[in-house]
Amino acid sequence: MTPSLARLLCGAALAVLATTASSFAQADPAQLNSPDGRLSIRVETVGGKPALSVLRDGRAVIAPSDIGLTLENRVTVGANETFVAAPVREGVDDYALLGRASHVRSDWREMTLSAPAGDGRPAMQVVLRAYDDGVAFRYRVPAGSDAPMGVVSENTQFAFPADYDCWGVNLGRFNSSHEGEFDPISASHIREYNAYDAPLVCETVAGGPTFAIAEADLKNYPGLYLAGRGDGGLGVQAKLAPRLDAPTSAPAVVATARIGQDLETPWRVVMVGDHAGDLIESTMITDLSEPAAFDASWVKPGKSAWDWWNGGKIAAVPDSGMNTATFKAFIDFAAANGLQYVTIDEGWYRGSGGGGVVRPGVDVTQTVPEIDIPGLVAYGRSKGVGLFLWLNWKALDAQFDAALDQYQAWGIAGIKVDFMDRDDQQMVDWYHRLLERAAQHRLMVNLHGAFHPTGLTRTYPNFVTQEGVLGAENNKWSSRITAEHNVTLAYTRMLLGPMDYTPGGFDNQTPETFRYRFLLPTVMTTRAHGLAMFVVYESPLQTVADTPNAYAGQQETAFIAQVPTTWDETRFIAGEIGQSIVLARRKGRDWYVGAMTDAEGRTVSLPLDFLGRGRFTATIYADGDAPNRTAISTQAVEAGTTLSLALKPSGGAAIRITPR
Repeated sequence: MTPSLARLLCGAALAVLATTASSFAQADPAQLNSPDGRLSIRVETVGGKPALSVLRDGRAVIAPSDIGLTLENRVTVGANETFVAAPVREGVDDYALLGRASHVRSDWREMTLSAPAGDGRPAMQVVLRAYDDGVAFRYRVPAGSDAPMGVVSENTQFAFPADYDCWGVNLGRFNSSHEGEFDPISASHIREYNAYDAPLVCETVAGGPTFAIAEADLKNYPGLYLAGRGDGGLGVQAKLAPRLDAPTSAPAVVATARIGQDLETPWRVVMVGDHAGDLIESTMITDLSEPAAFDASWVKPGKSAWDWWNGGKIAAVPDSGMNTATFKAFIDFAAANGLQYVTIDEGWYRGSGGGGVVRPGVDVTQTVPEIDIPGLVAYGRSKGVGLFLWLNWKALDAQFDAALDQYQAWGIAGIKVDFMDRDDQQMVDWYHRLLERAAQHRLMVNLHGAFHPTGLTRTYPNFVTQEGVLGAENNKWSSRITAEHNVTLAYTRMLLGPMDYTPGGFDNQTPETFRYRFLLPTVMTTRAHGLAMFVVYESPLQTVADTPNAYAGQQETAFIAQVPTTWDETRFIAGEIGQSIVLARRKGRDWYVGAMTDAEGRTVSLPLDFLGRGRFTATIYADGDAPNRTAISTQAVEAGTTLSLALKPSGGAAIRITPR
């Protein structure tokens, strides 16, 4: 890694600021336009109170919507104030990223609206930010001096001017693993009692401008849910999990700012594109998040072998399981197939085995007798393979400092922490504590049982991936992982950041022949569809799910060995939500393409104009005559070439394009 890249990764974001006179300083409405002028975020007085709206090319995407907070003692801020706009600031965020782009440069414009204290209300600010690919806003209440400041509710609404077609996961409750299908739903059917996870993606017209509601820079505050407005109007409103220590005898407090600390909410984000696929290229969630405060040049993305999904069965080890011989074999497999890591899942530490339940006597600093972690670290180092260790979060929390000290002393590359299943303010604080302390111990982190991404991968580059996605593990006990679900994830959950879906299942079945089973599970898509996931699905740590036995002697294993996990550039090519996706990603001068379709077979056209000058060779992994068979071919291509990809039902294609 070059010194300049290391400095960027450690968070030295370049913000080039300029201040321009605002023509809205004393006006109503106050409107902030994006750098390209196509997007606007506006605050105006409607019905005697401030309302916020979002416009695309002058047409409302979000209609005038309520804003504000209700503090303890039923003090509401933002509902009746008269705001004054400060001059507009302009700037550029310029930083390195691990994920959909290696270098990000985003222009933005910002306006702060301020209201003074009065009538028992504290002063308040609403900060507006506009990019070419979306807008955002957040609330800020200056610190009080006499007592902690508590938030009872956030009164943010997103009113829709029409009955949009949307896609979202209705979790229905606060505490969960944040996993589910992004089902289509009309805005008029979203109810006040629902709890939709971020993002909620909506099309304003079929195939036309699309937006996603999400959040960024989440800290000292609970995660965002979305529910129906409850007033008969179309749209959604913010819904927040209460603090665990909130009294039940009064309105539950969702967030508390300490004495002397400003109360600042996360950014409320509306990503906007001309087409749903445009949102995949957006980096807004990390743009709006704080840069890292440490040198992250030691963070090394890559691919990991994994024992849990496939049951840890390896033919070369007759008694394979949670023992040293098994994981030496996994390390051998990783080294031979271009994988940089092996993840050792539950069962390696004393007292483990309870999944989400911590058993008495658990000790995450001591191994079971059958496994030698220091010996495996040394063996892996000799092969160029590092280790990740799985942990129940409660067991880790009970031995927090001692455990992290131990893992660093052993030489562990990273930890996979599981079963948090919460996003209240205390859990959000714990994420920050864990990621900061892990960075101090030079440990990468993969979080499972995790809430939706909020840009923490920029603040903590050692946070290499996370779950919060209905992924391949569900093939072990359900029939939920359909091709339609897989395609939809690219337009919804993946917009926010990396997802540890764990692709790579090589026992491929049709939906009709698929039967779920816990050991050595199968998948209900073609093998080429599964290969495409390694391109389409963003994850700087990509977990390869199946057993080494499944990959032995298979011609498609070469693609998994070669495909990168971080990218210099991402291009949406074609597709529609829930139907198909064609995505191209560049690493250096090499391009990779992933194409996936739903249960309907289709032929997609792939123009290669993104290649630029030169001649290239395309290695194409296409659907064969059975789900577990792939037709592999090579072809000379250049920028003027258009490929035709015939995708079988629940199928796909994966392509590697290299200079000749």
